[in-house]
Amino acid sequence: MELFDKIKTLTELQAAPGFEGPVRDYLKREISPLVDRVEFDGLGGIFGIKENSDANAPRIMVAAHMDEVAFMLSRIEEDGTFRVVGLGGWNPLVVSGQRFTLYTRDGSQIPVVTGGVPPHLLRGANGQAKVPAIEDIVFDAGFTDKAEAESFGIRPGNVIIPQTETILTANKKNVISKAWDNRYGCLMVTELLNNLKGESLPNTLIAGANIQEEVGLRGAHVSTTKFDPELFFAVDCSPAQDTFDKNADGKIGEGTLLRIYDPGHIMLKNMKEFLLDTASDAGIKTQYYTAKGGTDAGAAHLKNDGVPSTTIGVCARYIHSHQTIFNLDDFAQAQAYLQAIIKNLDRATVDTIKGY
Repeated sequence: MELFDKIKTLTELQAAPGFEGPVRDYLKREISPLVDRVEFDGLGGIFGIKENSDANAPRIMVAAHMDEVAFMLSRIEEDGTFRVVGLGGWNPLVVSGQRFTLYTRDGSQIPVVTGGVPPHLLRGANGQAKVPAIEDIVFDAGFTDKAEAESFGIRPGNVIIPQTETILTANKKNVISKAWDNRYGCLMVTELLNNLKGESLPNTLIAGANIQEEVGLRGAHVSTTKFDPELFFAVDCSPAQDTFDKNADGKIGEGTLLRIYDPGHIMLKNMKEFLLDTASDAGIKTQYYTAKGGTDAGAAHLKNDGVPSTTIGVCARYIHSHQTIFNLDDFAQAQAYLQAIIKNLDRATVDTIKGY
């Protein structure tokens, strides 16, 4: 299955906030033949540009982010174990008893596990484990002591990234992997550019991926300022809530998300009308979504003179963990939606969206 193979390749890459190189290299290879040129911002965001010869053509930006949640080594203990700080949001309950890879300065890859406390050691606490703080979780590479760890080039500042295998579920409808947040967006960008190859668009398209979204939407500030788009579309993955609350927003298999609200961004009326009309005309399966977290749209819409923005997303179960479950058809719906959106954004339509 070609789509699964692409998903497997991207999700098994390891790229922490501030260390996005493996995904950036992948994107550069994939998008360079599909655009007029590739540009980078000063922090390492990468964008392919499909120019329009009309100087009045609107500038449209589509942005994923390359980073995934990870950890940074903060201290090597005398016994050779590590303590860390989180890079992005982690629920401590999903961290223990997992495999990771630590990257040293010279690129060496060190296998690491997180210490899961066995039940035998909980008897003094009536068999009950307490939730640890992230900085108290033990990361263990099996070294004898601090000196041995340091002899392998391990130092504070090394990044530690989840290690998993991407697989299909038994029904072949869903995938289990890490990092769909946000390799989903990276694949959306490459598939968009592949499908638009050779097509004449009514706009100048700027499509690529930001750095350091998971630690505060940092890359979007830089790239939106640099490329100065009239409209901004984040492509990002949100948490499905269907296994915890049947009435909550976000069910896998129900299509792309109409993200009408999150704490950092409210969808503008004219943008919402455009998205609803486009989805209806293109026959896209959509679901309304009210979010508790943010995306790069939250940073982008406040840049320059103000940039109308939104997120073209899907949901996935158990994000920000080693084992996320997401739906293949949701991706197909989102990709078809994004293509329809980009093809419809001529000068008159963009002016309408920007009007108030």
